[in-house]
Amino acid sequence: MYHLGQVFLASVLILFTVRCTADELELVYQWNQLKSGLETVDIFFDANSPVSRDNEQFNAYGNLPMGVSHHKGRLFVTIPRRRPGIPATLNVIDMSKTKGTNNPPMEAYPNYLVNKLHSDYSADPRHIISVYRTKVDICDRLWFVDTGYLEYPDNPRQVQRPALWIMDLNTNRRIQKFQIPKDIVELGYGIPSITVDVEPDRCDEAYAYIPDYEHQNLYVYDFAKNRMWRFEHSFFSFEPRYGQLNVAGLQFIWNDAVFSLTIGRRDVETGVRPVYMHAMASISEIVVPNSVLKNETLAGSSANYNTLFRHLGSRGPNTQSSIHAFDEKTGVLFYAEVNRNAIGCWNSAMEFNPDNHGIVHLDNKEMIYPADVTIDNDGMLWVISNRLPIWIYSKLDVNDFNYRIWRQLPERAINGTICM
Repeated sequence: MYHLGQVFLASVLILFTVRCTADELELVYQWNQLKSGLETVDIFFDANSPVSRDNEQFNAYGNLPMGVSHHKGRLFVTIPRRRPGIPATLNVIDMSKTKGTNNPPMEAYPNYLVNKLHSDYSADPRHIISVYRTKVDICDRLWFVDTGYLEYPDNPRQVQRPALWIMDLNTNRRIQKFQIPKDIVELGYGIPSITVDVEPDRCDEAYAYIPDYEHQNLYVYDFAKNRMWRFEHSFFSFEPRYGQLNVAGLQFIWNDAVFSLTIGRRDVETGVRPVYMHAMASISEIVVPNSVLKNETLAGSSANYNTLFRHLGSRGPNTQSSIHAFDEKTGVLFYAEVNRNAIGCWNSAMEFNPDNHGIVHLDNKEMIYPADVTIDNDGMLWVISNRLPIWIYSKLDVNDFNYRIWRQLPERAINGTICM
């Protein structure tokens, strides 16, 4: 009996140790509202214009952060222009100059001039209008799509053509700008994210994958050729029965189609990587070889590639996800699960089914609506949550902390979960 008791005690201690080594995400920054330094900025470029500027006075409540990317001590935070009164849609936080966790200041990136609007809302190729999410690649470049679209509830408008921007983060200068042609997409509304496919020793051979949940298409950009093509597929649509969401006690229906893509491990024999994708109004994951997406000829004929997209499986009930990211080191996919206020995970070495999915962080108060998940070049996982449904359908308590940025090493985040 004494021996069995020792074994039991040892087992309990081992189980306790495993569970205790699992680390939830670490809070980095949090805001009540985004104010610091921004409310004094002149939003319009042509400040002396006789056009009334009443609708573009700084609006703290309208400044809702959506995306986050990290590069060498700088955090890039996006604020899409869904309301008037936003000085900068692309912002940066210098973490070395930021003290404390609460309400850190941010500056426009690359500067305020590039982010400014004209008072008559006229087009200007030198300026960016609205950005949802960014991506930093292994070659120290920041990629993003300027939708060119103002989503003002009473006055939406396409200010200018949607465009892909690429910035050199070592010089803070623009490397490339590609205006998306009308024959690819008419409006920028519906472009929520961007994924970059590039090997570290082949920076010039980069591709960008851009989903469009509104038009249910996928756009591929070839950096070397400076060309873009479009894929169409039934798998890019949403699943109607999963469009109903329940977040923070608010019930609503979103029919957002293909929303996020991320790239898996490279096959050592073929050099091909799997590309995982999903719609937000869905619990399914789709996979396709990146060699398919890189082939412009295939995009021209749906009969040639239709069977190359594969339904990988289901994540399980209530697992609708906005953005997901793949960690090369652990082989784990991390999901921003908007319906569960959680970050989920799946180890790509396992079969894709609900039993093999886990949760690394869940918080029904502080993690309400995880809006973006990225993994930086150092292998750190970053998440931003913003309480978006409350902002849209109810009212945020501006005395509470509403926006948060989190981080954690993936191998620590999955400790104690099925994703190990």
